[in-house]
Amino acid sequence: MKTYVSGATGFVGSHVARELRERGADVRDERVDLLDAEGLERVVRGCEVVVHVAALYSFDAPLPDFERVNVEGTRTLLGVAARTGVRRFVHCSTAGTCGPVPGRPATEEDAPPAWELDVPYKRTKLAAERLALEANAVVVNPTAPVGEGDRKPTPTGRMIANVATGRMPGFVATTGLNLVDVRDVARGHALALEHGEPGERYLLGGVDMPLEEVFAAVARLAGRPRPRLRVPYPVAEVAGTLGIVNRDEVRLARLPMYFSSAKARSRLGYAPGPVEPALAQAVAEALTKGGA
Repeated sequence: MKTYVSGATGFVGSHVARELRERGADVRDERVDLLDAEGLERVVRGCEVVVHVAALYSFDAPLPDFERVNVEGTRTLLGVAARTGVRRFVHCSTAGTCGPVPGRPATEEDAPPAWELDVPYKRTKLAAERLALEANAVVVNPTAPVGEGDRKPTPTGRMIANVATGRMPGFVATTGLNLVDVRDVARGHALALEHGEPGERYLLGGVDMPLEEVFAAVARLAGRPRPRLRVPYPVAEVAGTLGIVNRDEVRLARLPMYFSSAKARSRLGYAPGPVEPALAQAVAEALTKGGA
């Protein structure tokens, strides 16, 4: 099965391309600008499947870049896939388009709180996801992947590196993360390709953990004291307003970012393993590089 994977040089995309090859797919992974319709048509033509993983995952890039990559890039690739007769399109979105919601893990039936849509990354990923659903793509929504190969790194990888190298003395006490092994996310993409329903979305997560516990686990793996400075959310909000910390990251720390993968488990056969080995790999890489 000839398959084009966009973003295959990135953290999640490289694992997706590897997983699909191991399952027997003939993967094309040439890097092409997402607004280069002619170049995309050249690499997509003859493919039965497109798995769109490429995106701008950042909280400090210029707004036009988010619109260009996440929205217009998705629109262009969807158009190319339609013109070239692609049979199946899997779109990698983010769990952030499903929540979080207060008091419980969010599901595919939920939506993010209004204040989080001020964050360009989240707003443009939601817009891209809606384009994909309108085109009858299968959508997967990974939570916070960790593991081998987060070289750029992603914002999650940078956070791990900063804790592992002693650069993160405290944590926002109101929030938490759903961490997942990036290899499980890659398997989830393959399962969605095989079993996903067009026009549906599937959360691909692992384990919900308060941020304090995440930082403690990273510090333990790095052989460092755990960060103990509990930062109340209003204090973090003021720091974001003053530019001391990233304002968008503070906006996303107001609620625990917890998600349920029950739908993917029951309908795709998704079965994530423990996240600790992947977290250990991420910490080891961070220490080798000396942080981010």
